[in-house]
Parts: sequence; C-alpha cells; structure tokens
Amino acid sequence: MKITKKRVVLFLLFIFPLICFLILSTGKNNFTKLPVISKNVSDISLLDSTKTLKDNISIVCFLGNDINENKGGFFNLNEKIYKKFIAYNKFQIIAIYPKGKELQVQEVKKEIGAFTDMVKWNFISGSKEEIIALHSSFNSTETLSNLYSNSAFLVDKNGDLRGRINDGDSSNGKLFGYNIRSVSELNSKMKDDILVLFYEYYAAFKDKNKNKADRKEVGL
Repeated sequence: MKITKKRVVLFLLFIFPLICFLILSTGKNNFTKLPVISKNVSDISLLDSTKTLKDNISIVCFLGNDINENKGGFFNLNEKIYKKFIAYNKFQIIAIYPKGKELQVQEVKKEIGAFTDMVKWNFISGSKEEIIALHSSFNSTETLSNLYSNSAFLVDKNGDLRGRINDGDSSNGKLFGYNIRSVSELNSKMKDDILVLFYEYYAAFKDKNKNKADRKEVGL
C-alpha cells in the first residue's frame, strides 16, 4: 500500500491518539510515585496521645520559640496549601511548638482562623528535647534554629517522609521539606507533590477494588 501524505495525516489525527489511549487505559500506575526520603519518622502521638501521623497525609511544621517573628511562613502555608486541601479526606497540618508558648499560639490561631476553618490545623506542644527528637527522625540536612524550621515536611499514611530525590535546587538532589517562606516553592513543588501522593493512594484503592471484583467474578 502506497503511503501518501493523506494517509499520514489520517494516522496522526486518528490512529495514533487511539493507540496512545489504549496503552494508557490498560496500563497500571502510569505515573511517578513520590519518593520515600526517610522511613518511620517519630509519631506525634509521643507528644500528644490523641493525635497521630498514621493513616493521614500530614504536613508537619515547627513554629519555634519566636512564633510572631516566624508567622509569615505559616500564613503562606495556610493560603497556598491548607486551603487547597482542606476538603481532602485524611489531610492535616501538624504545627509543633515549644511548651510555654501557648499565648503566642493562640494569637496566631486567631489571625489565621479569621478567614479559615481551622478544623484540620493541629497545634501540639513539646519539650525542647521532644521537638529536636521529632525533627531529627526526618533525617533532614537542615538543623532547627531556636526550635524553628523554614521547612514543612510531608508525611504519608505509613509515617514515612516523602519528598524528591532529583530536585534541581538541592545540593544532593534530595528535597526533605518545602520552604514555607517561598510562595513559589509551595505552589510549584509542595502542591504538586501532595497531589501526586493523593493520586497514588487513589490508584492503589482503585486497583484493590478492581482485584476484588475480578476475584468475585471467578468465584474466589
């Protein structure tokens, strides 16, 4: 059969897109999963027995001793991340602060809560030693400064830290946490990575239900 320009155009317009669709629709997990950076970080239940990282997608941040000075980053986190995911099931923000800073925390909560439903913000206090131990479990290259961190950390339902292993802006390629002082980083990296993680769980849930249906059909 002679290959004409008309046939090439028809192939590109109709046949090729159909082939791509069939490949994508029959494949499994055709997306890049978000890498695990550190496994089994310390659970927040060690600080507050009523709270846990398990079975939740959590953003963990450290408020530090001078909460008023650092609050700009937490406002960024609220506006760019929290408000985007508040409706998602099992999403939460964990804000760790030193014991004795309750008045500053109440002030920040009042300011953030003026135009925000704070239902998925969880403020948890800890001793200096407890806060340092929790942060250390992330194995981040960053150290706490006055119990404060510029980074917010993304923890999955298994209690593992998620991030990036080929981040162009990191010296070793690993992105442990997301800079809450940078609106662009929250928008371009953190928001995208949270979406990837939610889709990862959605895809796993979909595959699990499909496998159950397949087993039911064959009588297993």
